[in-house]
Amino acid sequence: MSDADDIERIRSEKRERLEHELDGDSAGDAAPDDPIYVDGPSHLDDLTAEYDVVLVDFYADWCGPCQMLEPIVESLAASTPAAVAKVDIDAHQGLASQYGVRGVPTLLLFANGEAVERTMGVQSEEQLSALIDQYA
Repeated sequence: MSDADDIERIRSEKRERLEHELDGDSAGDAAPDDPIYVDGPSHLDDLTAEYDVVLVDFYADWCGPCQMLEPIVESLAASTPAAVAKVDIDAHQGLASQYGVRGVPTLLLFANGEAVERTMGVQSEEQLSALIDQYA
């Protein structure tokens, strides 16, 4: 095999990899398996723009129902195609106000960058998974 053949083979392989990534089939496009803790409004905007479906959990550390929901939210991050984000309402009061959060836990589901569903209180994993599946 000549050097020219090797170079062409390498170019072809690189071209195929790049086309595969541009088609959205790369592993980097998958939602993370752990919840993402939001550090401000722009971070939440970035997440809802980056992932097709994002479940946002507005919570407080002092909230009993929020603590009950936490393992469910963690399981959803690992088992569904949605990215899961957590917003501490004490640290990000403005963000909670922006989305009309009046009590915790409040869950907002974003699809294609838009808030499409809202639930309040503790929900079962099955209920939330079914909600995510409607948009995934």
